[in-house]
Amino acid sequence: MASFSFPDVWAWIQNLPPITEWRKDSMSVCICCLSSSQPSLKLSISKNPQSSFFSLSILADFSLPISLWNSKPFKLNSVCAKLIDEETISYLFTNFVKDVLNYCPNRSTSTLKIPKIDSLNNFKDIFNISFLTLTFLICIYEAPADLRSQCLNTLKNQLACPRSRESTKLLARLVGSNLEEQWMRSVNLAITNWIMELQANNNTLKTPSSLFSYAISTVGLWKVQLYCPVIAMDVEKSTNPSPPDERLWFSLKHRQLEGVIQLNYRLMVREKWVDVIVNVDNIRCDVMRIVTETLMTERGAGTSEKHFPSRVSLQLTPTLQTNVLSVSVGKSSENPIREIGSEKTLEGSFDPPNSLGLKVSVGETMTMSLKPWKFEQSVYGNSAILNWFLHDTGDGREVFSSQPSKMAFIQPKAWFKNRYSSAYRPFTRQGGVIFAHDEYGDNVWWKVDKGAMGRTMEWEIKGWIWLTYWPNKHRTFYSETRRLEFRETLPLTLA
Repeated sequence: MASFSFPDVWAWIQNLPPITEWRKDSMSVCICCLSSSQPSLKLSISKNPQSSFFSLSILADFSLPISLWNSKPFKLNSVCAKLIDEETISYLFTNFVKDVLNYCPNRSTSTLKIPKIDSLNNFKDIFNISFLTLTFLICIYEAPADLRSQCLNTLKNQLACPRSRESTKLLARLVGSNLEEQWMRSVNLAITNWIMELQANNNTLKTPSSLFSYAISTVGLWKVQLYCPVIAMDVEKSTNPSPPDERLWFSLKHRQLEGVIQLNYRLMVREKWVDVIVNVDNIRCDVMRIVTETLMTERGAGTSEKHFPSRVSLQLTPTLQTNVLSVSVGKSSENPIREIGSEKTLEGSFDPPNSLGLKVSVGETMTMSLKPWKFEQSVYGNSAILNWFLHDTGDGREVFSSQPSKMAFIQPKAWFKNRYSSAYRPFTRQGGVIFAHDEYGDNVWWKVDKGAMGRTMEWEIKGWIWLTYWPNKHRTFYSETRRLEFRETLPLTLA
């Protein structure tokens, strides 16, 4: 089982023999073989005896096979030299993608349009990863219990391998950003359900790498896109090691983090060196539900009970530092503005009859104006580090590393109560955050020896995102902070 490799479904379909050479009405290939004594998953192509149509099926290969999924019927090409032509391949690929998207509860009406297959590089890999992902979801939702656990372990290893992750990035680029989001919500809902099942059974089996991210480097722009189910993020701090009440837990775990990191870069050639200048274009983080609003209301504590971003940290590092002369950063956010006002009051009173006296007291009050988000830059070696911290506007403490007092939990006017509708909210109404260059972010720049001109250097973008839950409208003393880490490498040609 450890050495099993998911078959090249594209090649298998392309190399199917002519129908005249079929000994039966179907042909199959094993897509998850465990051992000779155990049932397996098979992909089968079969001809409908009553018509000229064919279909693909995923079968649980018991003594009496169980069909877990069927494609839409299609016709084989009787003219083309290949049994299945490009039009049919495109039809099957669209079928795979749409059936994955059918598991997305918030599916929009975006249409899937793909160019001609012969114009696409690596379409074979895209086709195979779409079918592998569909098989993974089918196994989670449809496979019998005595087959699914070991097959899921095998399939998740295939999904987590470097080639599959690269193929998923190609798929994301092909379908476009709208369908990409729905694709990841379908996949992460399935992963969430699997993790819940493992936790319920006290199973320590590791799930697939739950963070999916990819990076793009184009003219003047670096972009990192990432997705992660909240339930799969590491818990850094919690008021209680056990989960909260069932309804609140349902609301918290059926979410995924969606993040976008966009950085602008430019080069300035000097007499003896080159300045590589990077600044923040957009940092966006949202915590999105991955079940329907109706289900969240019926089984959860409401749609507004969810984590919120409390800290974002980025570390930018040139991977080869031989030609790096120095690194510089801009200023951090200004310190909080303190407004000090004196209020003097005169209180007069007479002491007992044996003496006459006047008591005078002076009172002084101080208020502090504090932005909820503070931006800091620092340097470590040749790395530039950017940090965004959310602060409690009541006491100024960093939210990700603290928790409210029990009095604050029951205080209806605490800043984190009704936090998505307040005029002073530190988030978007949807509950996410957006950091833009005009307010949060200044330049960081590296001086690079001019001898590096014409070379391609790589910059590593390493990041961490913290999500915190404090109660919004739900009555509870539960709070927690979770964290994820990502890492991407982006090229930059000095020219």
